[in-house]
Amino acid sequence: MILGNLLQQCYNIADTMIVGQCLGKHALAAVGSSFTLMTFLTSILLGLCMGSGALFSIRFGQGDEAGLRESVCASFLLIAAATLLLNGLAFACLDGLRVFLQVPAEVWGLMREYLAVIFCGIAATFLYNYFASFLRAVSNSVEPLVFLAVSAVLNIALDLWFVMGLRWGVRGAAQATVIAQYVSGIGIAVYALPAVPAIGGGIWWSVPIGWFLADITGMLYYLQQKKRLLFREEQTS
Repeated sequence: MILGNLLQQCYNIADTMIVGQCLGKHALAAVGSSFTLMTFLTSILLGLCMGSGALFSIRFGQGDEAGLRESVCASFLLIAAATLLLNGLAFACLDGLRVFLQVPAEVWGLMREYLAVIFCGIAATFLYNYFASFLRAVSNSVEPLVFLAVSAVLNIALDLWFVMGLRWGVRGAAQATVIAQYVSGIGIAVYALPAVPAIGGGIWWSVPIGWFLADITGMLYYLQQKKRLLFREEQTS
């Protein structure tokens, strides 16, 4: 679990190091400033998932398969709803964050571009932490670490490719992180559901549906904002 917590920090550490080396101080400030905000948002989901894991371990220890199934389904729907709400608020309040966080004007443009993409990974963070908490509750702490390690390595590789190879800037760093997060989130969800038949059934469909809705909402918002920025640039030029 300690190694897992350390690996989870690799997402932002990799972004910070590569962006700082390749894109300059303003890009580094944008990514570094985003880390505190994302830590706050993901901590809410992490706390809910850890609390659910405590209940799962009790049901599992009691051998109460029906109770375990009920707890998993109820907590999944509850935290998924909280994730969608949190994701919606994050996008809705994106422009207001500049004033709240007192971000300098020369940094805000890059920070906004980074956050508009990175917010799309909130659903992936929920998926990974939820099913990792479940697997740990049923005495399996190895697979969550494996999925996280693969995701961390993938994030670094994509960071180097998107930022240094394709020259996509902070947007590329954010995209690398989100892709890596979904690899670990969806991967561990698919592994947990077939591996533990007690949590099958209706929840199987809740995973792809919830992920699809959250991701589509985020991407539509991002494309809309990107179109507005391009329009403004054309008007000023």
